[in-house]
Amino acid sequence: MPFIRVKILTVIEGSCPVDCGLDEAGRGAAIGPLVVACVRAPLGSLAELGVRDSKLLTPRKREALFEEIGKRAAVRVREIWPDELNALMEERSLNEIELEAMAGLIRECGCRRAFVDAVSPDEAEFARRLREATGVEVIARHRAESLFDLVAAASIVAKVVRDRRIREIASEIGDFGSGYPSDPRTREFLRRYVEEKGSLPPYVRKKWKNVKRLLAGRELESFAVREGEAGGGKEDTGREA
Repeated sequence: MPFIRVKILTVIEGSCPVDCGLDEAGRGAAIGPLVVACVRAPLGSLAELGVRDSKLLTPRKREALFEEIGKRAAVRVREIWPDELNALMEERSLNEIELEAMAGLIRECGCRRAFVDAVSPDEAEFARRLREATGVEVIARHRAESLFDLVAAASIVAKVVRDRRIREIASEIGDFGSGYPSDPRTREFLRRYVEEKGSLPPYVRKKWKNVKRLLAGRELESFAVREGEAGGGKEDTGREA
């Protein structure tokens, strides 16, 4: 099985809080990693920081909150890069990959109750599967980042980590925008790169059907799953049906 990289940002021991929140960034992207974050702290303890859905915050505010979250909570991040996703998606769906990543983080964080942004249309079924995989109580909700401070914090951590990775990739292959096919800059970058070099650039998710369309000489279209649609009932459009 392909290796899924794990990066530990901070682990703060002490009172051993039992709650954790999980969210992701980069689910619908064509370029760059899918980042899943777990933040462990007592539920409600980060609300005073003003944490909320990362997409509602400016990059500067996200960075500032990222630092504060790291001081007050235990944080773990799992980065799944395109080469790993391409291999993993030979045998499983994006939803299954995310569920496995979340389950691993829950076990590593040592929490007993997990609040999760549900990536499946069926919240109860997603919670049941995570519960079976981890043995902990799971509360899975669509748009959970707007309901629970720990999930909002996880969304901020995941977004900041992914944004940093995107900047690193751009320094290597050139500016490509956000990496989402809903971004005209990303579509133009991919189209031009394929025209000039006859292949995809590094760090691209080759299993995405719209990327396959581009390679086949057809126009790259936007995905149904976009950065701003990272919540309820996430459609698994990353894999060609």
